[in-house]
Amino acid sequence: MTAGDTGAPLSVVLAGGGSAGHVNPLLATADALRRRVPDATISVLGTAEGLEQRLVPDRGYPLTVVPKVPFPRRPGAAAVRFPGSLGRAVGAALAAIRAVDADVVVGFGGYVATPAYLAARRAGVPIVIHEQNARPGLANRLGSRFTRAVATTFASTALPGAKRVGMPLRAEIRDLDRAAARPEGLTHFGLAADRPTLLVFGGSLGAARLNAAFSAAAADLLAAGVQVLHLTGAGKDVDAPQTSATGARYVALPYTDRMELAYAVADLAVCRAGAGTVCELAAVGLPAVYVPLPIGNGEQRLNAADLVAAGGGLVAEDAQVDAGWVRGTVLPLVTDADRLATMAAAAAAHGERDADDQLVDLILAAAGRA
Repeated sequence: MTAGDTGAPLSVVLAGGGSAGHVNPLLATADALRRRVPDATISVLGTAEGLEQRLVPDRGYPLTVVPKVPFPRRPGAAAVRFPGSLGRAVGAALAAIRAVDADVVVGFGGYVATPAYLAARRAGVPIVIHEQNARPGLANRLGSRFTRAVATTFASTALPGAKRVGMPLRAEIRDLDRAAARPEGLTHFGLAADRPTLLVFGGSLGAARLNAAFSAAAADLLAAGVQVLHLTGAGKDVDAPQTSATGARYVALPYTDRMELAYAVADLAVCRAGAGTVCELAAVGLPAVYVPLPIGNGEQRLNAADLVAAGGGLVAEDAQVDAGWVRGTVLPLVTDADRLATMAAAAAAHGERDADDQLVDLILAAAGRA
């Protein structure tokens, strides 16, 4: 069956995994495909260790495990083993692609994407790539050599021939009306309707720097009448007063599975600058102070750069985040309703809510089904 033959249902293989940054846009795209092409066969290639091992089957998609093959960064035993390990991973991906007679392979980067791209090229199956981060990873830099169908989240991403579509978002975020959902969110988290609300979070594992700074400044925030929703990260607690004489509450939770409601109640967020976080906050029009992770290749700062330049957020250095910074920078901002309204409008104007559909359009075109 050729890619342009419409005599059989469309068959799409999605490849990516490891971190939420790869898995979440993959699942959002799968859901958009299922909505747009209900009879499509959708399969996923992932690793045995990543979040996809749980999230993909939970969402109703079959997962085929491909061996995880990290690219060796320096000479050594891993470099010697790499060609054989990569060959086995490509073989597993090729078998999976052929088993479902794939019309197109869509990669989101990560450990499994490189074998998927090499296998698709060997099988003569069209490739579509989505790069989440401002600075592209090794897998997508390689894959972009094999296809002209390259989509990016950020305009600044350097991949040849790339089209900016934004970040595919799950429906709960894509369709969120913050004002309409706010009453439900306030009830869900036990917060008041008449107070400025600060949302602090550092991802599923939390951010020790944010946790320490905001717990130390909690009394000052509450005294100013600011209520706080602080998602500390799984297994992490903070020592903060829960209430004050003003009646404001400090609600600390390890995580929430209703992140859309957290966005709905917040007037300002303080958070890391992962690509998914930046794009979600922009899409829903929530202003934020981004504190990029101070390790890695600096991609988090790049992720937030365009949104900050557009006026939808601010950026702060990790090293400057302490209780004094919270009092001197965050507290005046979260209580400045006019400035927050201006930032919210700028964020919403910059955000993309239809990236999933734009990516599906590229997929259908590559498969000859446009």
